[in-house]
Amino acid sequence: MERASVKQAENKKTDGGILDTVKVVVQALLIALVVRTFLFQPFSIPSGSLIPTLLIGDYLFVSKYSYGYSRYSFPFGLAPFSGRVLASEPQRGDVAVFKLPKDNSTDYIKRVIGLPGDTIQMMDGRLYINGTLVQRERLPDYTSRDLWGREVAVPRYLETLPNGVKHVIIESENDSGYWDNTYVYKVPPGHFFMMGDNRDNSTDSRDENVVGYVPFDNFVGRAEIIFFSIVEGAQGWKVWEWPWTVRWDRLFTRVK
Repeated sequence: MERASVKQAENKKTDGGILDTVKVVVQALLIALVVRTFLFQPFSIPSGSLIPTLLIGDYLFVSKYSYGYSRYSFPFGLAPFSGRVLASEPQRGDVAVFKLPKDNSTDYIKRVIGLPGDTIQMMDGRLYINGTLVQRERLPDYTSRDLWGREVAVPRYLETLPNGVKHVIIESENDSGYWDNTYVYKVPPGHFFMMGDNRDNSTDSRDENVVGYVPFDNFVGRAEIIFFSIVEGAQGWKVWEWPWTVRWDRLFTRVK
């Protein structure tokens, strides 16, 4: 009887230990879900459309609360409401993640250039907002790579938007790229016009067949900070290569 009692006590202790572990795991998952849904969500940069602001291999946190919450703020778009709650509209110059309007599921990240009611046009590589030329200042060239992987120097500019926000752009095809001359876009109410900082290598609102105007409800959040960055082609799980593959100077820098 004494041995049986000891065995039962051991079984209860084991069962209790497993139950406690399950509780801790469930609580951790719930906390992670709440943080991801309402506060911050991590994203990685797979393309060079925002070079030099964001590089392929950057990992960043996006604040979910910056623009309020829509159904796209929730995993798989599951939400018990329509529209947007606690809404705060994006500001010109924000770098923002949004759901591609064509499928409402693919994540894109671009810079807010046009607000509802604005007119946007590119002429000879220069950006015009509401008919006014956006000022830019030439900076030293940016070292990039062409289609064959060769290093090339491309023009770099500091662009100043009408609200005073300054950001850097590059023009890999100078001012004669495919999207450097467009018709006048008229941003509809409740929509925004998004562009990449890599002006000649960005699929954005200038291409109405792919992106077009982005509804406010499709915004996921604002890019805030780069928390990790690894050179293009490297694998982050190979920690023994980090001394050479991690871009240490980009860690914990704000996205501007």
